[in-house]
Amino acid sequence: MSDEAGRKGMTLPVVGPDAGPGVAEGLSMDRRQALKVMAIAAAVPALSACAPGDEGAASVASGPTGNPKAAGTAWDPDLVAPSVPWERTLSSDELESLAALCDVIIPADQRSPSASQVGAHDFIDEWVSAPYAGNERDRVVVRGGLLWLDREAAERFGAALRFRDLTPAQHRAICDDICYLPNAAEGYESAARFFDRIRDLTSTAFWTTNEGMQDLRYVGNVPLPRWDPPPPEVLRHIGLE
Repeated sequence: MSDEAGRKGMTLPVVGPDAGPGVAEGLSMDRRQALKVMAIAAAVPALSACAPGDEGAASVASGPTGNPKAAGTAWDPDLVAPSVPWERTLSSDELESLAALCDVIIPADQRSPSASQVGAHDFIDEWVSAPYAGNERDRVVVRGGLLWLDREAAERFGAALRFRDLTPAQHRAICDDICYLPNAAEGYESAARFFDRIRDLTSTAFWTTNEGMQDLRYVGNVPLPRWDPPPPEVLRHIGLE
């Protein structure tokens, strides 16, 4: 924790869910393409019967390009050819500040790019722009939290500074005070809830990309010549032995 931890912070400003135009660019299609492939695989019928005189020959019907029975709206999405039927609501200014915070949570290192480099802030924009009650509540939290960060940056480090202008050490000085709700000083509770939500969304965005899965050394559902169970000391550690 920073030495500033005992100082009383500002409460989060409340920003309405419809404030400000959205001008963000779209996400990479990696996640949606994976969903499309899974949906198409489920829709492909079984191998067709062999025609007379063609014993052993079989063909697989090609997958559909869309689901004609789906309206393609937020409440009736087309999972075969997925798209985002709502407009983004965060402004380019908000996205710039959000990208800076995402990179505090998951910075670039020798093994992987930073969260913003794989579009975590765009993922959050898509999430908070969705026309569902929970997502709209998140939009209020995110917008209010970004304003709080800029006010805190100006109060601590200079009136002309915004959160995204700060050095890594200054970023940590603020985030250390709000990174764990049970330890948040009086007056920082709302900001800590905001940080917790952004951390969760940033992690979701990052570790569902190819780069994030490589960072985790995630292998996935692939055939293996053999399976080696966890060693006894690991099983003991987690209470399964």
